[in-house]
Amino acid sequence: MLFGRRNYAFLLAGIAVMALGYALMSGGSQPPDQWNEEVIYGFRRITLSTILVAAGLVLVLLSIFAKGKHSD
Repeated sequence: MLFGRRNYAFLLAGIAVMALGYALMSGGSQPPDQWNEEVIYGFRRITLSTILVAAGLVLVLLSIFAKGKHSD
């Protein structure tokens, strides 16, 4: 295998965190003919989801660059 078990665990965790961030970014329960800035520009969509997507990307990069325990 190309990576070790730890690398794949970090990769899956990063993908899961990014998916959670994208899920928090989407959605909303406002009708299309109304404009509510509190729903669109809320903390969950603007700040929290962006932090989660960035953390997921860091985990994916960590999974790529982390050294595995190989017996060479």
